[in-house]
Amino acid sequence: MSDLPLIQADRAVPPPAATTTTGGRGRRLRLLSRTDRVVITLMVLVPLLLVTGLIWLPAVATVLLSGTNWDGIGPIGEIEWVGAKNYDDVVNIYPPFVPAVQNNLLWLAALFVVATPFGMFLAVLLDKELRGSRFYQTALYLPVVLSLALIGFVWQLIYSRDQGLLNGVFGGDTDWYGDPNVNIWAVLVAAGWRHVGYIMLLYLAGLKGVDPSLREAAAVDGSSETSTFFRVVFPVMRPINIIVLVVTVIESLRAFDLVWVINKGRNGLELISALVTQNVVGEASRIGFGSALATIMLMVSLVFITIYLWTVMREDKR
Repeated sequence: MSDLPLIQADRAVPPPAATTTTGGRGRRLRLLSRTDRVVITLMVLVPLLLVTGLIWLPAVATVLLSGTNWDGIGPIGEIEWVGAKNYDDVVNIYPPFVPAVQNNLLWLAALFVVATPFGMFLAVLLDKELRGSRFYQTALYLPVVLSLALIGFVWQLIYSRDQGLLNGVFGGDTDWYGDPNVNIWAVLVAAGWRHVGYIMLLYLAGLKGVDPSLREAAAVDGSSETSTFFRVVFPVMRPINIIVLVVTVIESLRAFDLVWVINKGRNGLELISALVTQNVVGEASRIGFGSALATIMLMVSLVFITIYLWTVMREDKR
């Protein structure tokens, strides 16, 4: 009987209403000052204008100009529409196009088959919290943030015909950048050096997000460390794998800087991005023709970007 008043007292206390929090949030939103509203509007509007002005409008203009013969001179009103002629010329009567496509595919294969697995392997090692892992992580990622001039200088010290490290060690006189039979391979090594650090960081972030209980359960079942990675950890990192695939494809398409510094994308180093630059800002100044090349790159990139977005949205729905 003595417990009855306590029970009644507990029942007398009403539970907190769910609408209180909602009402509080609504009041807080209504209490935003004019300055807060201006700041929020600018935070949304400024990035939107930058993306529209720097990405979407140039992309649309490139697609439209790819159907013209504009040379960059004269008023826009005098531009002549030629339809798909530029694309037909690119494929049929432009000799550098086929070697450029072959080099881009070779670039993709080298990054995807060699540099990407090696970056993943380094991420697995660093995920084990080895002594000095922070130092190794910084050292391996450093090529990604180095300036183009510094990267060119580093590899010039290695590839120089007269004073380079390779020729000095092996006693040869190979012109690593000038010989069209070997210069693409030399540049691929330098590009892979940069790509490995980027992929390593992506996979390292993915490994840190894997639930440790999955590995523990696999270890209890007697799975080896290698089997656990490929059968448990790697499938869990499916979103990271898609990101790596998209990044690798885009990197192979936008490969430009090193070959342009070496010989402006000529003499065995033809790439589609270099051909775009040669036609748009080169002596020929064929804006329409260069835009057709750029549109081809854009279409290929959009295929993989669409695959990535479709995968991400499907994961969010689950």
